[in-house]
Amino acid sequence: MRPERIIRANPPRVEADDWTHVEDTGAPVPEGRAIVPLATWQAHRETLLGREGIGVWLASDDDPESLRSDLAAVSVIAVHFPKAADGRGYSTAVHLRRAGFRGELRAFGDIGRDHLFSLLRCGFDSFQLPPPRDPQAALAAFGEFTLRYQGSIDDPSPLFRRREATSGASHG
Repeated sequence: MRPERIIRANPPRVEADDWTHVEDTGAPVPEGRAIVPLATWQAHRETLLGREGIGVWLASDDDPESLRSDLAAVSVIAVHFPKAADGRGYSTAVHLRRAGFRGELRAFGDIGRDHLFSLLRCGFDSFQLPPPRDPQAALAAFGEFTLRYQGSIDDPSPLFRRREATSGASHG
């Protein structure tokens, strides 16, 4: 079996995923780096808090606020996208970044190349595409847009504010 590959955004690259993704909430947490469901985290929080290399994954209907007090304790938070048209994960990412999460924020599930730029703008910095989508081919998504009109997590200033700052500095 081929190891899973993930896309990292900064700098854009594809690499082997060294995290074990635990799907079943009743499954034991394996040794090494593991991403567990929120329910597993909540059930075993005291044991997992002191462990290095632990991550939590959130389903689309999980409340990211439930992790607020533990943001510094987890290395990665993975957000599941059950279908491409489900945008709740974007809001989850913004919420987590505004709450102060500075670790790896991973998108996984039904995502594709056309989602990567928007996911990046909302705060995601790694991505796991489902098979058979080619992560190497998807890297081009990071260079397709050079101008962003709206403000977001990656740059809160809208374009007109950035232009004002630039024109004011050059004429001032």
